[in-house]
Amino acid sequence: MTPVAARRRTVTASGAAVLSASLVLVAVLAACSPEPGPTATPSPIPSTPGGTASATPSGTPSGTPTPIATDEPGASIELPGACEDIYSDALLATLSELPMNDPGVTLLSTEMASGLEILETAPTLRCTWGAPSEFGLATNVTVVDAEQAQTLEQSMRDAGMTCAEYEQGTMCRIETEHLQEDDVVAKIGETHYLRGNGWVSTHWINFAPEGYTEDIVATLWGPAPQKG
Repeated sequence: MTPVAARRRTVTASGAAVLSASLVLVAVLAACSPEPGPTATPSPIPSTPGGTASATPSGTPSGTPTPIATDEPGASIELPGACEDIYSDALLATLSELPMNDPGVTLLSTEMASGLEILETAPTLRCTWGAPSEFGLATNVTVVDAEQAQTLEQSMRDAGMTCAEYEQGTMCRIETEHLQEDDVVAKIGETHYLRGNGWVSTHWINFAPEGYTEDIVATLWGPAPQKG
């Protein structure tokens, strides 16, 4: 999907909650923050557009996830120093025509209660693409321990996300549709990746670039070792 080809339309009140049957779209995204984790509540709040900035660090619904080993060679990552560091040059160039880290947006990178609790204290880099509108996404890269990773994966499965093994980690996804008052269908979703001490969480509204999370995985962890 080409970002610049997508329709952008500012709204005054909307809401997003992919894990609730009563989704109300709030078309806002969260600004990049160097703090250990966001302190916002699960319900996004409206805000106004602003400039750009760079951050600094601060399935199936059934089944029991296997604890993620943090001592696996290549599994651990260091928290990136800026949002530009989590993307390949190619993807960064593709996204460059959208505002990055607009301080007016406040969309959380997940609506999972367990995830929000972990984000309150875990070291996190937060990145967003888009202005306050019904189009864009919010991504967090977070350092977690093995117990937190297991809790997160179980919560994703319990929430009905589709989870599968990907590049020695676990990728989970969910997508829902919401019919707005003007009969326009809004697509909302979350994508998560867990491997070693790393958790990549993305919450999107009408904007899910193909290969987005996969690009972050390849940039942070590098290509998967060849089996032979």
